[in-house]
Amino acid sequence: MIKISAVSYLNTIPFIYGINSISMLNQLNLYLDSPVMCANKLVNGDVDIGLIPVVSFSKVPHAEIISDYCIGSYGKVDTVCLYSDVPISEIKNILLDYQSFTSIQLLKVLLEEYWNISPNLVDSKPGFEDSISGNTAGLVIGDRAFNLNRSSPYIYDLSFFWKELTGLPFVFAVWVANKKFSSKFIDTFNTSLAFGLENINKAIRRYNNSLEYKDCYHYLTNNISYNLDVSKKKAMNLFLSKIKD
Repeated sequence: MIKISAVSYLNTIPFIYGINSISMLNQLNLYLDSPVMCANKLVNGDVDIGLIPVVSFSKVPHAEIISDYCIGSYGKVDTVCLYSDVPISEIKNILLDYQSFTSIQLLKVLLEEYWNISPNLVDSKPGFEDSISGNTAGLVIGDRAFNLNRSSPYIYDLSFFWKELTGLPFVFAVWVANKKFSSKFIDTFNTSLAFGLENINKAIRRYNNSLEYKDCYHYLTNNISYNLDVSKKKAMNLFLSKIKD
């Protein structure tokens, strides 16, 4: 039985719909996890395939990207943001989302190369969003960002500012295997992902619990970009070259 870990956010529901709609489901166990858990499971060999943060690729034994699909964006993504009560120049502390790997590294790149500031970076625990106050900001990713987008005085969308810095899109997560799979399986797997992307409306109706349909459809078709194309591969390589730790 092939074990797959996928991110449990709204932006993956087309993939989940596709995987669950193709007849290969009887070959799979599909788990829904946070980005950190997806990476850890794949690194530790608890699953065979994972939709993992791009910064975790080098940690996976025998890592191989097996799909031309990803979680990416061209500019504003809406669900990877720095939230603050004060302008960014006044931020003293930033709480780092405990579910994140890639976004934390992206934030570090932007703090140094775009904003030229050095606030104190603080690891967080569940519920940290409630501690965003005064000059303490918070990096929040995933579906929890939707509420903050309606209430936060200052919102800094990291993918938007990455594009301002580099002119490139951004890749948050890619499909990676830690073992060899047959070309037939990989083709079937990618067919399932494509099927999900071709049926986003059906995926929303089956799996969406976060937003109204029209808002969900707009997010998945305008903010999220799923094709791992040449420009995204270039952006991914550039981003990985900037990571210092």
